[in-house]
Amino acid sequence: MLARDYFEKQEAERLAPYGLRSAESRGRRYPEEEHPLRMAYQRDRDRVIHCSAFRRLEYKTQVFVNHEGDHYRTRLTHTMEGSQIARTMARALRLNEDLAEAIVLAHDLGHTPFGHSGERALGALMKDHGGFEHNEQSLRIVEVLEERYPGFKGLNLTFETLEGIQKHRSSYDGPGGETFHQPALEGQLADLSDEIAYNNHDIDDGIASGMLDQAALGDVVLWRENHAEATRRLAGAEERLIILATIRSLIDLLVSDAIRTTESRLTELGIGSADDVRRCAERIVGFSGEVEEKKAELKAFLYDNLYRHTRVIRMGTKAERILEDLFNTYLSQPEQMPSRFVSRLSEGDEIHRVIADYIAGMTDRYAMDEHKKLFDPHERV
Repeated sequence: MLARDYFEKQEAERLAPYGLRSAESRGRRYPEEEHPLRMAYQRDRDRVIHCSAFRRLEYKTQVFVNHEGDHYRTRLTHTMEGSQIARTMARALRLNEDLAEAIVLAHDLGHTPFGHSGERALGALMKDHGGFEHNEQSLRIVEVLEERYPGFKGLNLTFETLEGIQKHRSSYDGPGGETFHQPALEGQLADLSDEIAYNNHDIDDGIASGMLDQAALGDVVLWRENHAEATRRLAGAEERLIILATIRSLIDLLVSDAIRTTESRLTELGIGSADDVRRCAERIVGFSGEVEEKKAELKAFLYDNLYRHTRVIRMGTKAERILEDLFNTYLSQPEQMPSRFVSRLSEGDEIHRVIADYIAGMTDRYAMDEHKKLFDPHERV
């Protein structure tokens, strides 16, 4: 039987000097015995996949609310697609695939129901009570809110995975008090993989929904170039197949460019270790200047034509009203929440944070059902 030390030795031989090795993890907040078969970041990944918050991503909004159709991305399918991209990039750059995957799988755990509309609503409601931000909530879930082990709250993930979840922080303090500027490369590429996944798959959903006009997309350089090439290669094929081929081509282009650009930057900056990465004043993982410019144009197009589409805004307005109603009801009558949240109030937890934790954990469907139970007199409670 092959044991953990064998896999750790293989990993150490395979990874680049700046890749994070499982055997050299800075550990966990609560010390645990190592598993005889699985490495540290494998365990992190598995803990995330098996946690309650991960399962709830199946019914949380990416762009389209769950009841709008079964074929659109959810937070769960987006997360899975992003993790696949992260593994591809990590393998090509000789980074730790398990760690990159664990970070991507955990990065959206803190998202509210109804996507960014829900986050805006909770952010406004929590403005004077510590605020609300989904990355911080993801950390809160894996460090505090998940209760699966008798010896500690949270999932007790490694320092490196927690570091990667804090992807938007440009400067932070390590466990030994040292100040670092950047997360490890695995965390940086997880951030980029997330962006590649949602940009391209939102195009797919946008076209399928009829919200994105293909003629207008033709004005976007990245789309126009890749669509023309796909049309040439698949001459005579159905347009739907050409669209899917274009999206695959876009993903491949962005991933390949990011890998090449990152390799060049590592050489230019003289990066020879993971600590060199953390002390670096700038992000290392990224696109070339030309591709970054084209990607920014695509992102702006999606913002103007999909994320600000009338149907998306209308559903977002409904979502904000639902969460505001729920929040204010629980604030005036906390006993309307489940007992495990009510009990936190008697333990001294601040009521606004308890309500935010409860609402943020809801799925779209649960939030809508709960709203009907509270406000529709004909709905059974």
